[in-house]
Amino acid sequence: MTVLVDDPLWPAHGRLWAHLVSDESLDELHAFARAHGIAPRAFDLDHYDVPEEIIPRLVAAGAQHVRGKELVRRLIASGLRVRSRDRR
Repeated sequence: MTVLVDDPLWPAHGRLWAHLVSDESLDELHAFARAHGIAPRAFDLDHYDVPEEIIPRLVAAGAQHVRGKELVRRLIASGLRVRSRDRR
């Protein structure tokens, strides 16, 4: 199991947000999100948007903190990446 979280760099709604992904399966990602109280509405096709303040809790629970480029590289390699043009 490898769930990854990147740096919170994306501002929205008065806070910074990061991405939570799995490099294994969406089932794994959804199970991890459910177990840690992340709302289903935070899911965006291949990742969850998570607020900066819960990142330490996610890492303590087993998520691996990586830089954004590493997160995207591993998401693409997993075959789970949804490209921008396919998000419409």
